Formats: sequence, C-alpha cells, structure tokens
Amino acid sequence: MDASAYLKAHIRTVPDWPAPGVQFRDITPLLQDPRVFRVLIDAFVHRYMTPELRPTVVAGLDARGFIIGSVVAYELGVGFVPIRKKGKLPFTTVEETYELEYGSATVELHTDAVKTGDRVLLIDDLIATGGTMMAGARLLEKLGATVMEGAAIVDLPELGGSTRLKATGLPLFTLVDFAGH
Repeated sequence: MDASAYLKAHIRTVPDWPAPGVQFRDITPLLQDPRVFRVLIDAFVHRYMTPELRPTVVAGLDARGFIIGSVVAYELGVGFVPIRKKGKLPFTTVEETYELEYGSATVELHTDAVKTGDRVLLIDDLIATGGTMMAGARLLEKLGATVMEGAAIVDLPELGGSTRLKATGLPLFTLVDFAGH
C-alpha cells in the first residue's frame, strides 16, 4: 500500500457533522498513532527536502496546519510561522479577510514573520473551498515572501478549492483525494 492509500485508510469520516449532509474528514486518527503520524510527516518532509522544493520557512494555517507545519519545519531545519484567526496574535499584524459559504473570516500574520525573498511552504490539513489558503498566501505575499507551494493532507475537489488555488498560479500538493465521496 502506498503512503496515500495508507493515510486515507486512517482518516475517519464522520457523517452529518457539523451539519446534515456533510461528510467530515477527521484527520485526528493520523495524529494519534505514532506510526501513521510518521508516515504523514515523512511524506511531506521527503517531498520538500529536494533542493528545488525546499522552503526557507513553513507557514501553518490555524489550527491543524500548526500541528503538521511545525513538525515539517522542524524536520527540514527551517522556521515556522503561524497564520492565526483574527485577534490571536500579540504583536503588530497584517490581516486578510476572505469569504466563507455563510459570512466571512479574517486571518492574521505578524509583520515580522517572514521577510522579502523567503520561500514559504504554506500548509494546512484540508483544502475545501480554498479561501483560507488563498488568504494565507496573500498575507505572506503582502510581506514580500513567495509562496512556493500550498500543501495539505486532504483535497475535497468537489468543493472547488484546489481548482481555484491552482487557477491563481499557486502550485498545490495534497496527499489524499476524497473525490466523489
């Protein structure tokens, strides 16, 4: 079994959560088993160890992107920066508001989190509509960094996020695809 199939087999589907008709893809089982967690982290680390894909910093999106991104950054020997929901960071920030299915949300980044010329790997657990990752990429670019790739464990292609992100020119890497489910 390849890494993608192995990881997919360990993702729990919770029907009708948080609303009726939603098939929630729960990644917490990937984190609970040390062997599965290692396969998950190694899949990202092995990809980003190559010189052409090696970032100078990893940025993680609130909140599960913190778990994966910080470990990947540690393994690559680079820094980690959190992109948080509005009001959670204590220092001077830049912010980006984006639209959700019902309403909007805002994410923030410290103004000294990245510098001009940084090559950033932007990581999260899942790509749904793509709004959070796109907002994170815009924040990083406002500070002069280049988002060299967006990465996530799961892609939900039917929600259109990966297509939207790729249409902006952002390269995207995901490990597991839940198309048609």
